Amino acid sequence: MPLIARIALNRPLRRLFDYTVPEGLRLVPGQRVRIPFGRQQATGLIVQTGVEPPPGVSLKPVFATMEDWPALPDETVNLLSWASDYYQHPLGECLFTALPPALRRGRKAEEKPVEWWMACIHSEPLPANAHRQKALLEWLNQHNQGAAASDIIKAGFTRAQLRALSDRQLVKPISPPAPGSEPEAPEFLARRPTLSVAQAVAAEELTSPQEGFSASLLYGITGSGKTEIYLHYLKRHLGAGDQALVLVPEINLTPQTVARFRHYFGTRIVVWHSAINDSERLSTWLKIREGEPVILIGTRSAVLLPFTGLRTIIVDEEHDNSYKQGEGFRYSGRDLAVYRAHLNRCPVILGSATPSLESVHNAEQGKYRLVKLEERAGNATPPVISLLDIRSRPLEGGLSRPALNAIEQTLAKGDQALVFVNRRGFAPVMMCFDCGHMVECPRCDTRLTYHRRDRAMRCHHCDFQTAATEHCPKCQSDAFKPVGQGTERTEDILASAFPETPVVRVDRDSTQRKGSIQGILNQVNSGKPCVLVGTQMLAKGHDFPNVTLVVVVNADGGLFSVDFRAPEQLIQTLLQVSGRAGRGTKPGKVLVQTCHSDHPLLKTLCEGHYLDIAEQLLSEREEGLFPPFRAMAIFRAEADTMEKSLQVLDAIKPLTHAPGIETWGPLPAMIARRADKHRAQLILNARNRKRLNSLLTGICQELDQRKLPAGVKWMIDVDPQETG
Repeated sequence: MPLIARIALNRPLRRLFDYTVPEGLRLVPGQRVRIPFGRQQATGLIVQTGVEPPPGVSLKPVFATMEDWPALPDETVNLLSWASDYYQHPLGECLFTALPPALRRGRKAEEKPVEWWMACIHSEPLPANAHRQKALLEWLNQHNQGAAASDIIKAGFTRAQLRALSDRQLVKPISPPAPGSEPEAPEFLARRPTLSVAQAVAAEELTSPQEGFSASLLYGITGSGKTEIYLHYLKRHLGAGDQALVLVPEINLTPQTVARFRHYFGTRIVVWHSAINDSERLSTWLKIREGEPVILIGTRSAVLLPFTGLRTIIVDEEHDNSYKQGEGFRYSGRDLAVYRAHLNRCPVILGSATPSLESVHNAEQGKYRLVKLEERAGNATPPVISLLDIRSRPLEGGLSRPALNAIEQTLAKGDQALVFVNRRGFAPVMMCFDCGHMVECPRCDTRLTYHRRDRAMRCHHCDFQTAATEHCPKCQSDAFKPVGQGTERTEDILASAFPETPVVRVDRDSTQRKGSIQGILNQVNSGKPCVLVGTQMLAKGHDFPNVTLVVVVNADGGLFSVDFRAPEQLIQTLLQVSGRAGRGTKPGKVLVQTCHSDHPLLKTLCEGHYLDIAEQLLSEREEGLFPPFRAMAIFRAEADTMEKSLQVLDAIKPLTHAPGIETWGPLPAMIARRADKHRAQLILNARNRKRLNSLLTGICQELDQRKLPAGVKWMIDVDPQETG
């Protein structure tokens, strides 16, 4: 009887496929194979061998193995199998997420040879006009062991210049140096961060990898030096042959973090995020899979990679919504990091100045060890937060006169100011003051945002764009004006108010070009007076020592939202952006503009102690029967009409009736139409997580058997971060 292997494919199918194993072919779980699939060939991953053959079915054979070793080790397969079950997503797509794009497409799991160049000992002078060749030669002379061709290109030189030097025998190709042979490695080994007394006390409370699995919540106020504790922990506890994972929300926005880790660990630091190319991803993936002792700094998908020597996991800014995947395989990188640490029997450290209510609750329940760091590093002190009531005050670009005066005083002292506007563009809407017409997105139930720099009207939900006009499209009136404020408008007002001072805008639009965020950071870190204007990107861990004033243009957005998470996210954002002030030796001040200065949540904010606010919000969550006191999942449907979307969810609702399960809806989503799709949702709330998971499994299996109308899609979101 032939051996049978059960194989997963990178398809949105909640099933696996059985194939016969040719005689003499040895297969193990996690191995990549080439198989026939319909009239095509496909890449599959072995999930199980020695399967009982189905009766009366003729099976096709596996064509060949793609490597003689498993691409995914057992621990990674176990992690993703658990995630597939928990998040109710097809196992095949989950497993393939742990492979780099090149391997998903069937490429061999091997790197292309690295092209490495070194300067020769030479005497022949270059022509006087060969300026770039001279610069390249000088650059290579500074690298004693030579440099990779890719690094030469990144440094701004070209292959033509490299060939010209090669033709003159001034440079030559050599074999790349062996990993770890860099001469500066001992220097990195000797470097250790210096901890303050408070940091040292907190560091001692963290358990070592030798003690097995533990989960620690490091609550450290902004500017307290959590990164120094991470560095100290890894220096102290990570062995020379061990691997570590450091998760960050958005690595492109925090180049300072990567630079600080490289200062202490050198070439042991590797990065993983969506902006690196396929070859770089494959190279990093192979290092991890082959057990090289790397410290990987990466975004959420890094938690899925096939580590073989993982000894420590750190999740920085663990509260950040970026850790939750918003489409497809909707996993939480933070939560999978905790489960992965459990599988690996290693510690996980969750760090934040504003930890999620789920993590605070887990600490209160004794599941996490709470480690507090409530002093700022050095001589810095927490900023003073004040509410500025703007009712009945005239505003210029969203800024009140007292706020502008405070910025003026800050600049006069030679300091920097930061203005937080939680909306990019020039204005949220263009409105005709004669007929009242407002320009709406033709594909979404939302209005277009005016971007004056590009003379464009854009939808921030579906990326629809059209040219801006000076006249009302409906009545042709000239009274067609921007209403509200965005970062561009505030930037213009500040540039007019302070013409001698640079105004630096930081949002998605101003940081699209590669290297732009680094240029902005260099300008701010010069310490010269300037005004930063930006969105939430400014709240993500940046260290601006000379910023002594933060102005929040409008803090009222999350106070009255229908989303139960909105108050938590509002307070987290306000405290994070407030924490940019006073991080150096000078004291900081925060002005929060609001029309609701008597709101209890904002009053508590001024006291600045996040854990007290978290307790208040947790009490409200418990009373309202919301997570973390209940488990939640949302079925979402989208179709070309709202009627079809609601019909799909109406058909699901009877399947949700079970003891301990509450069902809310179905109802249209907050933005009911997005990209011409009408969206509705059905929310399930349960006292028992295991019971909810079991129910969801049955419903998903049932739905897979049903034939839906053309153009109708359904999806499921477990532990949703957005309920609107």
